[in-house]
Amino acid sequence: MTQVTGQISMSLDGYVAAPGQSRQDPLGRGGLRLHEWLFATDGWRARHGQAGGERNLDAEVVAEMTANIGAYVMGRRMFGGGEGAWDPGWTGWWGDDPPFRVPVFVLTHHPRESLVMRGGTEFHFVTGGVEAALAAARAAAGDRDVGVAGGGSTLRQYLAAGLLDSVWLHLVPIVLGGGTPLFAGPLDGVTLEPVRVVPAPAVTHVLYRVRPGSPGPAGAGSPRTSS
Repeated sequence: MTQVTGQISMSLDGYVAAPGQSRQDPLGRGGLRLHEWLFATDGWRARHGQAGGERNLDAEVVAEMTANIGAYVMGRRMFGGGEGAWDPGWTGWWGDDPPFRVPVFVLTHHPRESLVMRGGTEFHFVTGGVEAALAAARAAAGDRDVGVAGGGSTLRQYLAAGLLDSVWLHLVPIVLGGGTPLFAGPLDGVTLEPVRVVPAPAVTHVLYRVRPGSPGPAGAGSPRTSS
């Protein structure tokens, strides 16, 4: 059965992007520090046509997260290109050969024709909201899983709607002091149950199962740690 999973890097004070986001600084001023652990992995480098990289705990988590993904959903801000009507020359942050290699469904209020890129990535633009984008992604993924790639607002919407089965939070030991929070308010009716912790040197990866309902009593659902 198709699973819907999300993942995002977050600072210790709960931000998934730094202040001052722009085309020049898509993650805000200093926000790239949230992803330095990822940039160092061999899998990330290979998907971006770069040699080298580390094969470590972080790389193993990335390989696990992406192994069975058949389609992605992402927000307009993650795809980029500014607000309002589309600039037809904007085809994403990733150049002609994006790293996704599967269909990607972009949430937007502004219609746009699909983009077929090199390497198997196709960007499709969905104006019908989070459920419509997920339905399209499920259809494209077939018996594989759907990944919610971000950014923070999109992942929060899917969490709040109870549409995720699981989510990885990569907790980076930095304090941004502002920016885009992942948790801007309570997630009423949704419980995040920690089921796995992977403590790596530069980041702690926590896998949560997303369940309906309120959290159980204190001490219930404590995480299992793996190394």
